Amino acid sequence: MADLQDEPHSVGIGAEDPPASTTTSTTSTTSTPPVAAALDRAAELLSVHPVADGCNTLIWTLRQSPYHDIDTPEAGVDTDIPRLRAGGVGAQFWSLLVPPGRPPEDVVSETLEQIDVALALMRRYPDSLLLALSADDMADARNRGRIASFLGPVPGSALTDSLGALRAFHTLGVRILAPAGADWASQEGLTAFGHQVVREANRLSILLDLAGCEPAAACQLAAASKAPVVVSNTGAAALNPHPGNVTDEVLLALRDAGGLAMVTFDTARTGDSLHAVADHVDHVRAVAGAGAVGLGAAFGSEPGSPRPAGLTDPSGYPKLIAELMDRGWSEPDLALLTWGNAQRVLRDAEFTARAAGHRRT
Repeated sequence: MADLQDEPHSVGIGAEDPPASTTTSTTSTTSTPPVAAALDRAAELLSVHPVADGCNTLIWTLRQSPYHDIDTPEAGVDTDIPRLRAGGVGAQFWSLLVPPGRPPEDVVSETLEQIDVALALMRRYPDSLLLALSADDMADARNRGRIASFLGPVPGSALTDSLGALRAFHTLGVRILAPAGADWASQEGLTAFGHQVVREANRLSILLDLAGCEPAAACQLAAASKAPVVVSNTGAAALNPHPGNVTDEVLLALRDAGGLAMVTFDTARTGDSLHAVADHVDHVRAVAGAGAVGLGAAFGSEPGSPRPAGLTDPSGYPKLIAELMDRGWSEPDLALLTWGNAQRVLRDAEFTARAAGHRRT
């Protein structure tokens, strides 16, 4: 692959294309499969602008079932290296969240154990996975034919009211923090400690992931952060009022904050077909703009998790891109969706961190 740094100058947030039409259907199963020519065009685009996927839970799965070998096609899990490559995935955010309801001390230990599993995974597959700590690392991994691997999000409750814990996670390589479920970022608003967490995360260039936050808390976090915030996996609540989907209010807050909503592939949240998922992607772009939409499929589980037809594992990404092409998406907007927006958010967070200088909360 030719040497690549950031996105070509022709790909910009200000690309002027009419918004794609949106629908309210989340259960369509009659969409026509993309034809071979469209899939070829999608694969060509992904070879230059691969997918930066905002959420994969494989680390938790491997911690429970460590016998999986992801270097070969794995029937026992929906994510492996061959399918990531077949889907054109060039960067992956590996979720380190733990199931809700754990005691605080268990959250801390289980988060640390998942970091250990993730780092071991990268050591085991060095020709395919590369630990990424910055936007430059993301570009470098792509240039070297590897999948840039970001650690996080970690649960906000794992901080146990300690900014030192946040700094320790940063030292271990974590670059994303999820406030949902933490006492310092509740529906009632950010506590004094919560404001300190936001400032310190900004200083460290740790992204805040608002997935799972109540709308009021999400909007407050987006407003409090000087760096862009993300929602690593979501659908549009306007199309499906699932509690895990973001409202248009939150989408507008993300737009104003330069943030990013990454659409998931989850039957309960985005419908049971590729067409329905594309409807959610269209809606996010229509409300928040082409510069605020990304992809966060939330793959990484063992068999049994319902997935939209055509998007049952990472190899399905070209089908979604082909569908969006058929809907009239331009190449610049698709390049933002797959890669450009994620890299821009990381770069903006790093700029904010540099501007903060040596200040420490």
